[in-house]
Amino acid sequence: MTKKQKKMVVRLTASAISFLFAMAMEGRPVIAWPLFIAAYLSAGYDIPMKAFRNLFKGQVFDENFLMTVATFGAIAVGSLEEAVAVMLFYQIGELFNDYAVNKSRKSIQELMDINPEYANLVRGGQEEQVDPYEVEVGDTIVIRPGERVPLDGVVLKGSSSLDTKALTGESMPVEVEAGQDVVSGSINLSGVLEVRVTKLFDDSTVAKILELVENASSRKAKAEAFITRFARVYTPIVVLSALALAIVPPLAASGGWGTWVYRACSFLVVSCPCALVISVPLSFFGGLGAASKNGILLKGSNYLEAMGSLDTVVFDKTGTLTTGKFQVVDVAPKHGTREALLELAALGEHHSNHPIALSVKEAYGKDVDGSRIGPVEEVPGHGICARIQTGGDWHDLYLGNQKMMNRQQVEVDTPAAILGTTLYLADESGYLGAIVISDAVREDVPEALKSLTKNGVVNLVMLTGDKEEVGKAVAEKLGITQVYGNLLPGDKVAKVEELLGRKQPGKTLAFVGDGINDAPVLARADIGIAMGGIGSDAAVEAADVVIMDDAPSKIADTIQIARKTMSIVRQNIFFAIGVKILVLVLVALGWASMWAAVFGDVGVSVIAILNAIRALSYKAK
Repeated sequence: MTKKQKKMVVRLTASAISFLFAMAMEGRPVIAWPLFIAAYLSAGYDIPMKAFRNLFKGQVFDENFLMTVATFGAIAVGSLEEAVAVMLFYQIGELFNDYAVNKSRKSIQELMDINPEYANLVRGGQEEQVDPYEVEVGDTIVIRPGERVPLDGVVLKGSSSLDTKALTGESMPVEVEAGQDVVSGSINLSGVLEVRVTKLFDDSTVAKILELVENASSRKAKAEAFITRFARVYTPIVVLSALALAIVPPLAASGGWGTWVYRACSFLVVSCPCALVISVPLSFFGGLGAASKNGILLKGSNYLEAMGSLDTVVFDKTGTLTTGKFQVVDVAPKHGTREALLELAALGEHHSNHPIALSVKEAYGKDVDGSRIGPVEEVPGHGICARIQTGGDWHDLYLGNQKMMNRQQVEVDTPAAILGTTLYLADESGYLGAIVISDAVREDVPEALKSLTKNGVVNLVMLTGDKEEVGKAVAEKLGITQVYGNLLPGDKVAKVEELLGRKQPGKTLAFVGDGINDAPVLARADIGIAMGGIGSDAAVEAADVVIMDDAPSKIADTIQIARKTMSIVRQNIFFAIGVKILVLVLVALGWASMWAAVFGDVGVSVIAILNAIRALSYKAK
């Protein structure tokens, strides 16, 4: 509880005690009235002051104005105890709202705590603590155990585990060593790291995330915008209605002035739109907080609302459904063992940094003897010719694609792999075998697609710049029926526009990409979702939703959070409006007192706020 909230608790406690004593002394007005006045001032002396100040700012019809007019009117007609009750319970409701908002903000504030306070900069062989803004690209910083990584960079020396939970929502630490990237905002858990900085602080991952979170509340959902417009029109109407209720019946000789002024004051109390104005934004804020706790960042509540009506999801293939990293998926020797063929390939590719070469060396998993490698010639567009020693003798080894085999007049008997790239091997004796390298499907993609289908997504589509037969093979494996291949970035935009034209009214379409080369189509879709947002500037810039790790299953979590939030919003709108209309009618007819009006305002607000807090409680299944 904040200092301001504690002060309010003391004020309300003093007011409640004075109020109770005043009620006990109600038969002795000389004692009761001063106690009622003390209770009123203790609870709400600041409300009339705010109302008066707001008059000069043009904010006439706000809740402060309504509470002031209603309570002053009640005092004027002698209902002092009810005036105190209105102010006391109204302030209790406001205190409750402040507490609820702080609770909702807690998860987002935890995310904001990723902001690093300093960096250990190495200058002239000495370390000094500096502001992260002072560090330049290329500088070296030292990160000790327990410290937060202040800037994005590459590890030069050391190894450690990094806690990235504040960024990804995942509790499993990430292991890093020399040559690997580290991102700002994560926490160093074990070893000392020496890191070369690759981005200025303004361009770092942590700065981009903080900017995204800070701006999220400025993008309002349609329901929020509706409530704002509703309050602007609704409040003046009820004030004028209350004025008419106080004046017209007495002038028409339908009762005394005191009776109708009392009803008008009760009318003003119940008409305060606090329940709507507070609970609806609070519901969206809770939804955004629940998403951030699970490593999902949304750029505004409008995108949370849009995710609730999602029925079409379009995926990029490479880097989204697949890892974007080549790996050996099949080894097919003509003679001998798979191990022997992999060893030959690793020898031939030893000096190459091509992704295919790296995947072959990773699959072999052993150090090769460099003395067994002679001259190596790279043939552009074909492959490699290398002099290799095997069995004590030197041989010419040819590694490459079908063109390389044709060049050497070698006949292959292993068909080209549809699911990837085939690396053929041959020597003077002829064909030796083939190794298939492919981009592997992400582990949780099959389960993620099932979850999307369960959550009402009826159209799953894949777009890829890869060959159409490769895309179809991956899609068939995953159960995706709509596949479009050989697409350039502009073709992807055109295809998404075509799909947008076919979608059902009121439904939304999301494009899911890696955020690096898919910026145009991410921007064109109803909702752009970037996978693997950590370290990807383009993802944070172009997407509306950023999944802070590489888990497609988080999309289904986002849909569930969105639908739960929208359900709570609708419940609060219908409940608040329904109860208020009922109590307004009863008050106007004289069938309900100001106590019922207090429930119609404060009671409804408290119930709606309690309901709104439920949006924070989502846990990934």
